[in-house]
Amino acid sequence: MTRQQAWELLRRYNAEPFHLRHALTVEGVMRCFAEQRGYDPEFWGIVGLLHDIDFEQWPEQHCVKASELLREGGADESIIHAVCSHGWAICVDIKPEHEMEKLLYAADELTGLIGAAALMRPSQSVQGMELKSLKKKYKDKKFAAGCSREVIERGAELCGLTLEELWQQTLDAMCSCEDSINRQMEEI
Repeated sequence: MTRQQAWELLRRYNAEPFHLRHALTVEGVMRCFAEQRGYDPEFWGIVGLLHDIDFEQWPEQHCVKASELLREGGADESIIHAVCSHGWAICVDIKPEHEMEKLLYAADELTGLIGAAALMRPSQSVQGMELKSLKKKYKDKKFAAGCSREVIERGAELCGLTLEELWQQTLDAMCSCEDSINRQMEEI
């Protein structure tokens, strides 16, 4: 599956700018993680892009309906497993196995929390955001309450990273892809 095919498949089921921005953000973060670790950024990016394919229309079937939509769209089983495993212990029993799946599991919730923190800044950008600011937001359970700290912590553990390492790596990745995401969102 090409990136263009993945984008078209995502757009078939997603129209909300919030969901599209989140998909592009997770795609960018996963590409960055792949490059840092010597993996294929195209594959990791496609998985990141498609990870919430079912959430907008079928939130109650999240990570369950995804396998059907992805199969119908011609996705490889490795993409399907990776996408569905990010719902492990939340809405499915498919455990992340590959390093990419573990990072997706950890970063999905965290990108949401970092994105919410960015919206609170005058610039509404992650550029220049400091880790200490993120830590403060993370500790405030009322802030971005929909972003599960338990999932983020479990994900960091799965990845063999400390929370601070995961926070910094995700923040750095979001900084590196923010301009590209903003350009893509302008085209929608």
